[in-house]
Amino acid sequence: MCRSIHRLREGTTPATDDEIYEAARQYVRKVSGFGKPTAKHQAAFDEAVAEIAASSKRLLETVTATLTG
Repeated sequence: MCRSIHRLREGTTPATDDEIYEAARQYVRKVSGFGKPTAKHQAAFDEAVAEIAASSKRLLETVTATLTG
């Protein structure tokens, strides 16, 4: 579905918070259909991005910890 979102668990360095946030924003844009949300929808859009970014960060930390530990 989101071909332009790059895998964040590749390479030797962990994904940065900015990379995780941008991937979450791209995902929300794709799902919502908004390239840029209207002022009416901005708060919901921002909340969704924050939730997905937080979940993605937890996922990446967990996966990394189980691979190395």
